[in-house]
Amino acid sequence: MEQRMSLITLGVADLARSRRFYEGLGWRVGMAVEGEVVFFQLNGLILSLYPRASLARDAGVAETGSGFAGITLAHNVRSAPEVDAVLGEAARAGGRIAKPAARAEWGGYSGYFADPDGHLWEVAHNPGFPLDAEGNTSLG
Repeated sequence: MEQRMSLITLGVADLARSRRFYEGLGWRVGMAVEGEVVFFQLNGLILSLYPRASLARDAGVAETGSGFAGITLAHNVRSAPEVDAVLGEAARAGGRIAKPAARAEWGGYSGYFADPDGHLWEVAHNPGFPLDAEGNTSLG
């Protein structure tokens, strides 16, 4: 297996609500099948929103379950003030601030928001993981 991730799919309770939330963050839909799936082209990766029941059925698992799923998504930014700005955008778009931004023990600055389905996103400025002009993260 090549070391790569191509697509992340989030199972959502209300596809239209989730689409509005991510569009509220300023993201542009790359492709969508109305009422079935929404795709956002990111830098080298695709984020898709898919009805939770359909995703569970496709994977052959039970739809039930909630709470912390042992995974977070991350959005790195170029500065500490940008962390605060992105968290503000998430709150205005209908997200919940799970952890306000603060200096981190690893030397950066980060906070967390949850999207309307509770998917956790860390927003971080990590000086050890610089971003290039296209917004790609590297290990320094």
